[in-house]
Amino acid sequence: MGSSCRIECIFFSEFHPTLGPKITYQVPEDFISRELFDTVQVYIITKPELQNKLITVTAMEKKLIGCPVCIEHKKYSRNALLFNLGFVCDAQAKTCALEPIVKKLAGYLTTLELESSFVSTEESKQKLVPIMTILLEELNASGRCTLPIDESNTIHLKVIEQRPDPPVAQEYDVPVFTKDKEDFFNSQWDLTTQQILPYIDGFRHVQKISAEADVELNLVRIAIQNLLYYGVVTLVSILQYSNVYCPTPKVQDLVDDKSLQEACLSYVTKQGSGQKMEADPVWAYEEPHPAAAEVPCAGVSGGAEPPCPALHGLSQLR
Repeated sequence: MGSSCRIECIFFSEFHPTLGPKITYQVPEDFISRELFDTVQVYIITKPELQNKLITVTAMEKKLIGCPVCIEHKKYSRNALLFNLGFVCDAQAKTCALEPIVKKLAGYLTTLELESSFVSTEESKQKLVPIMTILLEELNASGRCTLPIDESNTIHLKVIEQRPDPPVAQEYDVPVFTKDKEDFFNSQWDLTTQQILPYIDGFRHVQKISAEADVELNLVRIAIQNLLYYGVVTLVSILQYSNVYCPTPKVQDLVDDKSLQEACLSYVTKQGSGQKMEADPVWAYEEPHPAAAEVPCAGVSGGAEPPCPALHGLSQLR
């Protein structure tokens, strides 16, 4: 999980019949000071108006996220059980991605309490400490967590990072896969996306994909925008042999980094060509110009003749 929403502490708070609101468990221990808890306790164990609602409060350079739960029943002292399992992050952290996790945990604990008195029974409530420890470690490490509660209950959690809105795919944009194309041919996509996937090749622009796939243009644009959101494709301009393509200063990274050169060669090699290019790939970026693009085997300035892409199984589109 990104450091922008790293969890610093997980706490379990409840309303004690005689002591009032208190922190029963926290991982790590003693992270929430008495002063901090006294400042925010009205937002942790709340009045009825705020119960079962997601609450985020910032105090003393910390941000606390919780969802206060109230279960009313005559078997409880004062006829109600009030508790809250929440997260503590840095005050500047972006915690939107954690809010659904907190809400889901509140729902799980409510269900467990209604089914088996998990929270109100001291013996089972003590299981919260190892559960909170696993939560803290795994959510921070990988953004996902699987929690076996008992023989019949397992909790699955995953932090969904918020991504910025993708750009609108115009009819003249060319979608290009960011990874191996074959990895994305599966049933996880909607029918429209499945229909256009075979036509995304790094050469066809959106309008051409629409025509050849026989899918309405706006539907293609929406489907490609969805692929952009998930990082499956990126957009490039149409390849035109009449254009002049100039390298940016980042070409120096290709000169210096051997592994980047190998990755470059692997990416531009045509699938199934069975050929391996041994030459330095930097030649393709040193002096790109219309003649070199139109005639792959044409020499570059100075009389040097670069390797021919066609003879080495390379794709000019990449």
